[in-house]
Amino acid sequence: MNPALTDWISRIKAPERQLEPQLRAHLDDLTKPLGSLGRLEEIALKLGLIQGQLELKTHSKRLYCFAGDHGVAFEGVSAFPREVTPQMVLNMLAGGAAINQLCQNAGADLKVVDMGVDFDFEPHPNLIQAKVAKGTQSFIQGPAMSQEDCEQALLAGIKLAEAAQADGVQLLGTGEMGIANTTPAAALFAAYLPCQPQEIVGRGTGVDDAGLARKIEVIKKGLELHQSALKDPAETLAALGGFEIAGIAGLVLGAAALKIPVVVDGFISSAGALAALKIASAAAEYLFFSHLSAEQGHRLFAETLGIKPLMDLDLRLGEGTGAALAFCLIEGAALCSNQMATFSGAKVSTKV
Repeated sequence: MNPALTDWISRIKAPERQLEPQLRAHLDDLTKPLGSLGRLEEIALKLGLIQGQLELKTHSKRLYCFAGDHGVAFEGVSAFPREVTPQMVLNMLAGGAAINQLCQNAGADLKVVDMGVDFDFEPHPNLIQAKVAKGTQSFIQGPAMSQEDCEQALLAGIKLAEAAQADGVQLLGTGEMGIANTTPAAALFAAYLPCQPQEIVGRGTGVDDAGLARKIEVIKKGLELHQSALKDPAETLAALGGFEIAGIAGLVLGAAALKIPVVVDGFISSAGALAALKIASAAAEYLFFSHLSAEQGHRLFAETLGIKPLMDLDLRLGEGTGAALAFCLIEGAALCSNQMATFSGAKVSTKV
């Protein structure tokens, strides 16, 4: 493995917990019945442990939407052609996508990251060029990426976490855009969890029954072809994944090393996060899983890992839409913790 990548991974440690009693006491002292803010209190506690302070910081938010094309798209696994990937990237840069509106609503900065789109984009202030190649290879013909290209994509994600820290970002979110990317994501889930492809594969952008059967068969072939790579999480990512999925994994690793919380979007982003957790399990302490995707298999992933996503809205768009919505929940939890009066400081009677 690249020495720079090894160094970043070695820096990932679980948050210190010395502040936990003080954080819990503060949340219990807020002017409300004990525990009545439910999971908002869990969010505030986790955020306080990550940041190592009572005053929670969430006003500076950034969502990175990673984009890439996939060779497996040529195997008939998507209802849409590959040309939609650059078209949607251009739509995001023009402000016309759902993620633009939801980031605006959350007061979050949106950056689109070209990890491997088969298109040459003009420079744009909200576009980050990190292209490894113009799309991956079909993983039923060989590895989707070389190990070197996969590590380059991981390091690109790590560098984005570094850039966010330098800009004072306090809360990160993940998103993605890439036609056919539910196929490599499902393949990674099948390999990492592990599970049978038919348990995890869904319809993605809306394939019919024949398309769904093709997806399952393609993933079975990929898992069989790359059986020897499945013993190592980084090799698995290179064999089956996508440049944008590896970029998300890198962002998670870099943010965990820098102690920046990351809000994970849905099915594809969760595959990137899972790759990161297989590489460095301690990174889990820095993640908030935003929502339960309507894509089949996301529930199995959440149940297997004991994850309880913050929302269940039947979302299946990707782009980071769930993460952008969850920004508002997390910031709300932080504001309650920071700004509510306390029983000890206000003239409010406690329970008799």
